Amino acid sequence: MPLNSYTITQGRDRAPARAMLKAIGFTDEDLRKPIIGVANTWIETMPCNYNLRDLAVKVKEGIRAAGGTPMEFNTIAISDGVTMGTEGMKASLVSREVIADSIELVARGHMFDGIVALVACDKTIPAAAMALLRLDIPGIILYGGSILPGRHNGRDITIQDVFEAVGANACGKMSDAELLEVENHACPGAGACGGQFTANTMATVMELIGLSPMGTAAVPQVDPGKNDVSFRCGQVVMDVVRRGLKARTIATRAAFENAIAGVAATGGSTNAVLHLLAMAREAEVPLAIDDFQTISNRTPLLVDLKPGGQYVAVDVHHAGGIGVIAKRLADGGYVDGSAITCTGRTFAEEAADAKETPGQKVIHALDDPIKPTGGLVILKGNLAPEGSVIKVAGHNKLSHRGPARVFEREEDAMDAVTHGKIQAGDVVVIRYEGPKGGPGMREMLGVTGAIKGAGLDVALVTDGRFSGATHGFMIAHVSPEAANGGPIAAVHEGDTVSIDVKTSSIQIEISPETLAARLSQWKRPEMRYKTGVFAKYAALVSSASEGAVTRVG
Repeated sequence: MPLNSYTITQGRDRAPARAMLKAIGFTDEDLRKPIIGVANTWIETMPCNYNLRDLAVKVKEGIRAAGGTPMEFNTIAISDGVTMGTEGMKASLVSREVIADSIELVARGHMFDGIVALVACDKTIPAAAMALLRLDIPGIILYGGSILPGRHNGRDITIQDVFEAVGANACGKMSDAELLEVENHACPGAGACGGQFTANTMATVMELIGLSPMGTAAVPQVDPGKNDVSFRCGQVVMDVVRRGLKARTIATRAAFENAIAGVAATGGSTNAVLHLLAMAREAEVPLAIDDFQTISNRTPLLVDLKPGGQYVAVDVHHAGGIGVIAKRLADGGYVDGSAITCTGRTFAEEAADAKETPGQKVIHALDDPIKPTGGLVILKGNLAPEGSVIKVAGHNKLSHRGPARVFEREEDAMDAVTHGKIQAGDVVVIRYEGPKGGPGMREMLGVTGAIKGAGLDVALVTDGRFSGATHGFMIAHVSPEAANGGPIAAVHEGDTVSIDVKTSSIQIEISPETLAARLSQWKRPEMRYKTGVFAKYAALVSSASEGAVTRVG
């Protein structure tokens, strides 16, 4: 088979390159085989990616056993949970572009024949997919796996409980000692955050879109079986290379719709909207924010997972894995079963092999959905002409109308919540936290967790975004953002804001003339960063309604 890597490794003129590679142990025989890049997002700043170095060893063993030569390289990761609520959180979404760029650069520079990307924390997963789709070469994505749940007072807890405990403590509902107990028990070891938060949502997406072998993602990171999964992925990528099965051949429009159905059916993270739009752009697949509403409307909510439900991500593994979810969707006609996956088999063929655990309660039967429609709703109106997103899994509230409490940054809103300055019925508006305005579109789990912990019945509206652990009446990705002169920049303290999920609307109750007059007086604020990566990102980033991708021009 024709090998891209031969451009680097073969022929008289490549003797200097071979000499360099022989210096670190590669042989002539190694260099005649397909060269597989092993992109590793291991980092020592979080539990999410902590075991990926060990898993990479098994991936490389699988590649060698299947007749290939692995070459491991590193890229970065930013922990959403660790940086949450600080200026550091602005780096999170920016890291998606940096990771994708770095994988693309190494792959183009070294002309790999295929790639296995080891991922875990939130942005590493879509970033790896974006790189594969840009390159359009054979490759697969291996999810490191979820963390195990912590235990406290006889129940499973996750990092979500810690954030909500902060709010409960701030309003006097929880003691300092109890808060410390929750903190000490929530995260028992390596693995990504343990609900159907962004990491596990995007891991589900990768199996359902076909870029991860089905049956690999749900295995927890500390489960001994993850070594077998990793070895298998090394073997699978060699089969993908031999087939010449490229990433864009897998990630078709039908595959994207399958993935969105998976997000809707599992009550997945609102971040999936951003990431799937970004991936679609790299794949050159037409996909718009309104498509999420169409697919969510026709897909039932079937999986009972935190943050809105009862169970943690590891319970999906115990129930039989993501393949059981895939089989439900295929049996119900909610997906296109003919879509090809990275194994060369179709979605339907892979789903048919799922082995459901008898008596499991996590994944509901088709005739017993949690809700008749999916967990995401796209809201539009004079406050968000290009759209915004709310997750409705886990609550039945359908509308909210109240006075705006306006904050120019997340920290000010957090201070107001934790000092009792927000009242029931308010609409907390946090602006200038969008892709350009932040820059970096910070998640708001600190604020949303504090609101839930305090038991406040309010709505929150922002041009920033949310953690997958956020739940409640929270609206994110308001577009256009404030920094681009979107209507959210014209909201005044005390304005009445009306949100209606049934009609998919979000409105400021002011006249069109008043809104136009306010916007005509708006002045773009000075950019917060004038040099470095944040300045570059702010100059290049697009609207959240387009996936917050960077682009030229």
